[in-house]
Amino acid sequence: MTDEIYETPSTTPNFQTELAAQLADLIPEAIADGKVDVEKLEELLDGDVADSSERFGLFWPGKKRALRAAQEPTTATLKPDFENSKDWDTTQNVFIEGDNLEVLKILQKHYHAKIKMIYIDPPYNTGKDFVYPDNYKEGLDTYLEWTRQVNEEGKKVTTNAETEGRYHSNWLNMMYPRLKLARNLLADDGVIFVSIDDNEAAHLRRLLDEVFGEGNFVAAINHKSRGSVSNDKIISPNHNTIFVYARRFEDIYSNRTSIGLDPDLSGFETSDERGAYKLVPVDGPGGARKGNPYYEFLGVEGYFRYSRETMQELYDAGEIVKRGNTLQRKYYREKAEASRKTDTTWWDDAGYTSSATSALKSLMGGAYFDSPKPISLIGRMLTQFSDKDSLVLDFFAGSGSTGHAVMKQNALDGGSRRFVLVQLPEPTPETSEARKAGFATISDVARRRLDLAGDQIKAEVTAQSVDCGFRSYKLSDTNFAKWRVSSDVEEDALQEHLLSLRDSATDDATADDLLTEILLKQGYSLTEAVSPAEIDGLDIRLVRDRDGDIAVLAYLNEHVKPTLEQLRALVDESPTRIIVLEDAFQGDDELKTNLAQLAKSKGIELWAA
Repeated sequence: MTDEIYETPSTTPNFQTELAAQLADLIPEAIADGKVDVEKLEELLDGDVADSSERFGLFWPGKKRALRAAQEPTTATLKPDFENSKDWDTTQNVFIEGDNLEVLKILQKHYHAKIKMIYIDPPYNTGKDFVYPDNYKEGLDTYLEWTRQVNEEGKKVTTNAETEGRYHSNWLNMMYPRLKLARNLLADDGVIFVSIDDNEAAHLRRLLDEVFGEGNFVAAINHKSRGSVSNDKIISPNHNTIFVYARRFEDIYSNRTSIGLDPDLSGFETSDERGAYKLVPVDGPGGARKGNPYYEFLGVEGYFRYSRETMQELYDAGEIVKRGNTLQRKYYREKAEASRKTDTTWWDDAGYTSSATSALKSLMGGAYFDSPKPISLIGRMLTQFSDKDSLVLDFFAGSGSTGHAVMKQNALDGGSRRFVLVQLPEPTPETSEARKAGFATISDVARRRLDLAGDQIKAEVTAQSVDCGFRSYKLSDTNFAKWRVSSDVEEDALQEHLLSLRDSATDDATADDLLTEILLKQGYSLTEAVSPAEIDGLDIRLVRDRDGDIAVLAYLNEHVKPTLEQLRALVDESPTRIIVLEDAFQGDDELKTNLAQLAKSKGIELWAA
């Protein structure tokens, strides 16, 4: 950045660099010559440092590489896919096709600490599940080649069979960096739900403890996923485990009275001046085992749930009454209504996989996806752990069940929740009904499902407006030639390559492609209100804020050099920010300087890309 011009970053945030900067600010003594002095850090922490020879934790081959995969910045971007979108101009929902590791990095800039609820149903590692094509050396190149965007030969979809070795390690290496990045996106009062079966439940629990912290564990929910019995098992498994972790447990705990299902309001048949109430015991058998205090109160002797002081306060408030040789407390209906509790057994009322499969088949007209999650299951999560305007993320989107559930829940309670779904363009099996029906990938199935579900919900709801659209994006390499870097290029050759490049965008990139990438890397969302316009003969793009004012004005044509008067006309529109491609000036530094001065005089940020 110069004094007047900001440079758009070429990559997503570098978490190693940012972490080191935070450490330097917090403990400057631990920084020597610009590097972290580990020995000094251990000396300062002293007794809080674990013995490296005897540590407790989860370790597996490839863990360090997996961590680096999460920390490594990417130049990748997302391209608008207008053809596969619905209600582009009005919707606040997003569907992204691409490798979720790269996509989660791209989302870091804007969506950091903004997600209220994450739900994922990752591969269960049964030996037949698809394993994402990670290659930590090549990064995005692997994904592009695998999806045939680079090499026509492509790469075959692989599975993770036990016979291939490192069976659990491969799965952990896939999950670890994605969970690390997902944690960054959660709001302080946000939660993540992760479904899993017994194959990796034990390892996942330990992994989640490490990523989110043991103190942020909320629950392990048992979900009865099937009603039938398998004859080929000793004991038929019919449930999945759903691990729930908070970003900050304290924030979740403070809101616990509003978490749960509809309360039991039966038995409130007596009332006083405070309202309807029922009597509940404050003593009884088992008190000694529970550690309750023993004393005499109002002539009744025994183990009580409250201390003598608390009991006296409740009695003075008129809440303790004597019935025979027992003491009871008035439990008011208003308190019951405010105290909505839940438990860890989601058994017969959260929906089976079989019923979800049937419902999806009925909606789409064919059996195009195996074992989708029930809408009622995700709806229960939304009811308990989201607000009506929350942002919900699912980066193993599958058939799009989470997006369907969000739209359904909004229809039920008048909410305006928004979803961000991420799904790899995993090919459908060649002989499957989905492929025969024209669905080449799971992403195709998901988008069609969201389209049909939205139409169905709108047809059922007439009294309110529900956002049933979605903006579709596809993962892609950067649109800017100057930012494309291959990890296989030697340093000297790379410098020579960069010197030979013109600071230009690729020829096939549209203005919308360029603007999307620039906005993402500058920290804007994927649902900004963008529109084309013409100002003094220049084709530009406008981004308006919620009040309708111009937040961003972008000139993205490097082939037509604007005049000073045309640039002055852009400044006169008084946007908050102006973005101009570097090559649009075509080497005219005086024109660039004049624009910088004009923008500065009006308090407008000028950004180059």
